[in-house]
Amino acid sequence: MLSETTVRQAKPKDRDYKLSDAEGLYLFVTKTGHRSWRLKYRFAGKERRLILGGYPTVSLKEARERKTEARKLLDEGRDPGIEAKKQAVQMATARANTFEVLARTWFAVQEGRWTPIHARDVIQSLENEVFPWLGSLPVCEIDEPMVLTVLRKIEKRGAIETAHRVRQRVSAVFVHAIAEGAATRDPAASVGKALKPVPRKRRRPALLALEDLHEMIRKTEWEPGSPLTKFASRFLALTAQRPGMVRAMPWAEIENIDWSSDAPSPDALWRIPASRMKLSNELKLDDAFEHIVPLADEAVAVLKSAHQFTGRGPLVFPSNRSGWIAMSENTLGYFYNRCGYQGRHVPHGWRSSFSTIMNEWAERNGTPADRYVIDLMLAHVPDGISASEGAYNRAAFMQRRREIACEWARMLFEPFGAPAKLLSYPSR
Repeated sequence: MLSETTVRQAKPKDRDYKLSDAEGLYLFVTKTGHRSWRLKYRFAGKERRLILGGYPTVSLKEARERKTEARKLLDEGRDPGIEAKKQAVQMATARANTFEVLARTWFAVQEGRWTPIHARDVIQSLENEVFPWLGSLPVCEIDEPMVLTVLRKIEKRGAIETAHRVRQRVSAVFVHAIAEGAATRDPAASVGKALKPVPRKRRRPALLALEDLHEMIRKTEWEPGSPLTKFASRFLALTAQRPGMVRAMPWAEIENIDWSSDAPSPDALWRIPASRMKLSNELKLDDAFEHIVPLADEAVAVLKSAHQFTGRGPLVFPSNRSGWIAMSENTLGYFYNRCGYQGRHVPHGWRSSFSTIMNEWAERNGTPADRYVIDLMLAHVPDGISASEGAYNRAAFMQRRREIACEWARMLFEPFGAPAKLLSYPSR
């Protein structure tokens, strides 16, 4: 048997040669000086050879251990050479199945289920928060501490909700990798409890008394600012819809208004497709969940005033920079803050104002069904409704919804002039 000294002192000669150890193991020395461990064995009646590794990377002791493992495979009726090739393929596959590769494959599968905005948010969160640290690593080598380290980086910025969302997305990638056979477990599944809990959302500030809303309207409409911002504020107040729906509203969603006539539009509607609503992915694909908003005369007047500015473009309330880009989500919020309403009333607060005031009005002047009607007007889909049930009636109580919309508009804007007068107010 060879000794460590003999192996270490093996020098190149004029021809390749070998130094035998035992049980088929030998050191192969080339004339260039390269030394490697090899194993000669027989399988299925044929002589075969297996390279166990180079020296000195693989020591004599390690070479003997690898020989022993190979002999065990032979005892089990398996060819060590074939097993080595299978292991090499598995390692190559693992190196190719990096987290980024699997994440992009997962994203490509899921992208069609999401809105473009949500899909962009998903891939950008992975590109910015995860790929720089885990993207190049094989998924099978990523463990819980590695995932937690990445999430803690997000936590340190104070982005607690983002850290939890990213964890969910990383976990989904690992589930996909398991299904593809590239991983055996999901290290992101258990680290959620190690993150800081998501803080409870505070209720959005909103004025709930009609007198306070009148004072706010008076201040905001006299505050120097863009007429289009003021039109958007009026329309948001009148319809009590989600600010994102109003900001990105295209003219194509408005029905039954003659833009060239001053005649009333008693059947004016705003028809919001399900794809633009705050719904589950399942319901966004179902036209039955489009939301219909009956428009009071005051809301129609706002649209006709805005039409003079933006009627030739696709959007009712576009950005000041481009008619093809929706008004920024911060425009109305900053405008209200500038008028002194920071922490008192936000754009989303109009929904609470409408719900509170009109439910109180309905108790005195309405019908028992008005509470349900007001929920429909706010696009609150009842719990338990699914796209397959067809139980959500998009046009239910439409006449009553229009009556309540008109009453709300009267209560809110009766003391004020037509929206066209906003053009004569101070602007920037």
